[in-house]
Amino acid sequence: MRIAMIGTGYVGLVTGTCFAETGNDVICVDCDAEKIRLLQAGGCPIYEPGLEELLQRNIAAGRLRFTTDLPSAVRWAKLIFIAVGTPSRDDGSVDLSALWAVVEEMAPHLAEDAIVVIKSTAPVGTNAAVTARLRELTGRSVDVATNPEFLKEGAAVEDFMKPDRVVVGARREEVLEILWDLYQPYLRTDKPLLFMSPESAEMTKYAANAMLATKISFINEIAAICERTGADINDVRRGIGHDSRIGFAFLFPGVGYGGSCFPKDVRALAAVARAHDVTPRILEATHQVNEHQKGILLRKIREHFGGALSDKTIAIWGLSFKPGTDDIREAPSLVLIDGLLQHGAALRVYDPEAMDNVRKRYGNRLTYCQHRDEALDDADALVIVTEWKQFVHPDFDEMKRRLKRPVIFDGRNIYNPHRMKDLGFTYYSIGRPPVRP
Repeated sequence: MRIAMIGTGYVGLVTGTCFAETGNDVICVDCDAEKIRLLQAGGCPIYEPGLEELLQRNIAAGRLRFTTDLPSAVRWAKLIFIAVGTPSRDDGSVDLSALWAVVEEMAPHLAEDAIVVIKSTAPVGTNAAVTARLRELTGRSVDVATNPEFLKEGAAVEDFMKPDRVVVGARREEVLEILWDLYQPYLRTDKPLLFMSPESAEMTKYAANAMLATKISFINEIAAICERTGADINDVRRGIGHDSRIGFAFLFPGVGYGGSCFPKDVRALAAVARAHDVTPRILEATHQVNEHQKGILLRKIREHFGGALSDKTIAIWGLSFKPGTDDIREAPSLVLIDGLLQHGAALRVYDPEAMDNVRKRYGNRLTYCQHRDEALDDADALVIVTEWKQFVHPDFDEMKRRLKRPVIFDGRNIYNPHRMKDLGFTYYSIGRPPVRP
């Protein structure tokens, strides 16, 4: 099938490459000429496990191409996927300017039988509005489907190739049949393709992310209560997670959620609710709890050192918003870094993938370390923000040798408090009592 993917950001690049992997002919379009040149040369502008290999293989096979020429790609394609960014405005509502720019530019070039598929996360009613605008611009009916993505950064290729489900919102059975044919290779283990109205598909994306974000904020609020009452959040998490009605997914206490989806989508859904005279109490609480949680490590650090940080050096392990990605959008590490810099601390940072992105933001205000243990040298404390696997089993004797003081603030609860006490560390975590040697 001939597919044009408009937008080579995270969603567009993964989706286009995975479509090519199953034999489709794909042209990915972007207005960023430098990015297109990188992609044409087989380079990958984002870190995502397995993506670069797939990209290079499908370029070599001639199934995957990249261009800045949107009109020619649209004229050629049977399916035109829109996967451009839909960022938040200051009030939480969604900025659809990039999506509308694509609609306006592609309209004169759409083939009679072309199907437009909105992959971008967009509020309920966007599909209907795009359909109406294309009718105005073309003078005919254009099929517009909504096909939200449910990819986890760090596991996006696996998620695409083996989805839990595929959601398609469309108004005609013929459109469903074409998209079923496209997705059939990924649904060979009887996972469902769920056909619904475009409005329901748009809401499904927001509801899914809002539910997952709510679970994170819930367990973090329970963790805060545990800290004040002497309970251990890990015990509580196990106690409730074994209830089949609840489960363990997304019930991990930490420093709050970040990334390009959860923060944006929770605020966007709340904005949609308010626009329709619904008070989004749970959504607003989810967001507020998360914003507060992002500051928890800074509060613990300041309390430990009596508020005085101007003469302190702090080591930070983990900068990306989660393991398996170089994405720092809305990352809790940024809140911590900003706060520590504001209070005059010197920072030594390390992340396996996100260093370049952090360097672009902070320049020479941080010391960037090439190795995990290098960040510890002469630091007054270590702060763990992202639970990369290489942080799980360090050499604790080497850590004590390098650190000025054996103090750890663990924002992901990756160590056992009793072991840390026995090893001679002062150890703070989330939802568990601190321990001291």
